[in-house]
Amino acid sequence: MEIFKRLAKFYMPYKKYFVYSLLALFFVTAITVVYPVILQIAIDEGIVGGNANLIPYLAIGLILIMAVKGLATYIHQYFGDLFGIQTVYRLRKSLYEKLQFLPFSYYDRAKTGDLMSRLTADVEAFRFFLSFGFAQFVHFILIVSFTLAVMFYYSVPLTLATMVTLPFLAVAVYKFDQRVHPSFRKVRKSLAGLNSKVQENVSGIQTVKALSQEEKEKTRFHSQNDDYREKNIEIANVWGKYFPLMEFMGNVSAVILLGFGGYLAVQQQLTPGELTAFFSLIWFMIGPIMHLGFIINMFSQSKASGERLLEIFSEKERPIGALETKKAEKLRGEVTFKQVDLRYDGSSNDALSALDFHVPQGKTIGLIGSTGAGKSSIVQLLMRFYERTGGEILIDGKPLESYHVNILRQNIGIVMQQTFLFSSTIRDNLAYGRPDATENDIVTAAKRADAHAFISELPDGYDTVLGEKGLGLSGGQKQRIAIARAMIMNPSILILDDATSAVDMKTEVKIQHALHDMMKGRTTFVIAHRISSVKHCDEILVLEEGNVQERGTHETLLAQPGMYRRIYHMQNEHQADEKMSV
Repeated sequence: MEIFKRLAKFYMPYKKYFVYSLLALFFVTAITVVYPVILQIAIDEGIVGGNANLIPYLAIGLILIMAVKGLATYIHQYFGDLFGIQTVYRLRKSLYEKLQFLPFSYYDRAKTGDLMSRLTADVEAFRFFLSFGFAQFVHFILIVSFTLAVMFYYSVPLTLATMVTLPFLAVAVYKFDQRVHPSFRKVRKSLAGLNSKVQENVSGIQTVKALSQEEKEKTRFHSQNDDYREKNIEIANVWGKYFPLMEFMGNVSAVILLGFGGYLAVQQQLTPGELTAFFSLIWFMIGPIMHLGFIINMFSQSKASGERLLEIFSEKERPIGALETKKAEKLRGEVTFKQVDLRYDGSSNDALSALDFHVPQGKTIGLIGSTGAGKSSIVQLLMRFYERTGGEILIDGKPLESYHVNILRQNIGIVMQQTFLFSSTIRDNLAYGRPDATENDIVTAAKRADAHAFISELPDGYDTVLGEKGLGLSGGQKQRIAIARAMIMNPSILILDDATSAVDMKTEVKIQHALHDMMKGRTTFVIAHRISSVKHCDEILVLEEGNVQERGTHETLLAQPGMYRRIYHMQNEHQADEKMSV
C-alpha cells in the first residue's frame, strides 16, 4: 500500500465522493443479503407453513427493496467513477506539468512512447482500481461479513464447516499476488517499449521508406510485439494455475454445505427454508472469493502503474534560479565564460573543457568547428538546458544561476538547427514565444525573415493550420518561420544555431541581410558550418574537442595557418567544383 500512500495527495481531496460511494455500497450489500432471508420466510412460513397470503406481501416487499437497491447502486457507481475521474484529472495534470520542468538530461534517456504509455495506460490502470477495484474489495469484505452474520444466525456448526477452506484460500490469494505483480510490471514495461517502437516508426517513416527498410522495421516490431505477447502469456500462466485452485476451494465449501447441511435438515436441526437460504448465502461468499483473484489482478496492475508514475514524480526538476529576479525586464547581453566545463550524463569525456571567453554587449560571436566540437553545448549552457560541471558563466556580470530561468530565456532568442513547429496556425507558431504580439509584429517579423511571401500564398495565409512538425512546409520555409519567431521576441541575446543550413544560397543571402539589421545592438552567437555565415562576426571562435583552438576576426584567422584557414580553403574548393560541374 506504500504506492497508494505516496499518491494519496491526488485522491484525498476527493475523498468525500469515495465516502458517498461506500455508504451507497453498504446499502447495496446489506439489501443483497436480505434476498435469501425473504426466500427463507417464503418457504418456511408461506409454502411449508401453508400461509399463502404472505407470499404477495413478500413479493411487493422484494420489489421495493430492489428499487432501493437500484438507486443505491446508481449512487455508488456515480460517485465511485467521479472519485476516479477527478483523481486522474489531477494526476495527469501534475504529471504533464512535471514533464514541462524536467531537465533536458531526462529526455536524453526517456522515450516518447514510454512517456505516452505512462500518461495514458498507466494512469487509466490506476484510475480503474480507484473507481472500481477498491470498491470491489470493500464489497468483498462487506458481503462476506453480512453473509457470515446471517449464516451464523441460522446455524453456527454449518457456518464453521463451510469456512474450513478459507485459510487455504487466503494462502492461495497471497501466493497469487506475489506472482502476478512482477508479471504485470514486466507487461507495463513491455507495452511502453511497444508504444515507443510504433511512435519511432511513425515519426521516422520518411527515413524508413527512403532507405527501403520496411522489412527491417517489421522484424524489429515483431520482436517487441513477441516480447509483449510472451509477458502476457506469463500472466495467463499464473492465472491458469491459481484461479482454478481458488475456484476449487470455493466449490469445496458448497459440497460441505450440501453434505452437512442436508444431514442437519434430516435431523430437523435446520428448516428447508434455512437450508435453501444457506445455499444462496454460500454463493454470496464463494462468488466474491472467486472474484478476489480479479481484484488482486486490478490491484497488481494499479500498483505496477503507480510505481511507474512515481518514477516520473521522483525525477529532480531543473533549477530555475533566483525568484527575486522575476521582476527583471531586460538584460544587456554581456556574456562571460570562465573556465567552464560540461560533461553530459553517461559520458566519460568532457563536451567542454576549461572554456574561457568574453562577449561584450551588442557584439557578434561566430562559433565554428567540426561536429561534436562543442558549439551547441555553449548554447545549451547559456539557455540552461544543461548545467555546467565546472567554472562560471556570467551575464551582465552576474552568475547565470542568479537569474530566474524564465526571465533568462525571455531575453534569449534562439533559432535551433532542427526547427520544430506545432500543429497549429502559422500565426500561433510565430507568436509562440510572445503571445501578446500584434498582427503588425507578426507580419513585420515574417517579412524580415523572408517568410511573408510564401505564407501569403497559402490558402489561409497566417491562419493556415500546419501538420505535425510543420508537415506541408519545406525545410527552408520551416526555418524561416523559426527565424521570424525569434525576431518577434526582440531578445537581448540572439542565438543562430545553423539557422540558414536548410535554405539555398540565394535565400541565405536574403535572410543574412535581415538578420544583420536584427543583430544591431544585440549580443549574437552564430553557430555555423559555412564560413560565409560567420565571416562578418566581430570575433570567431574555432572549437575542437570542447576547447577554443583559434580566435579572431575572419581576416586575422585567414592570415595565419590553422584550422579556420583549412576549412575556408576546403569550402572554397568545394564551391569551385560545384560551379565547374554546372
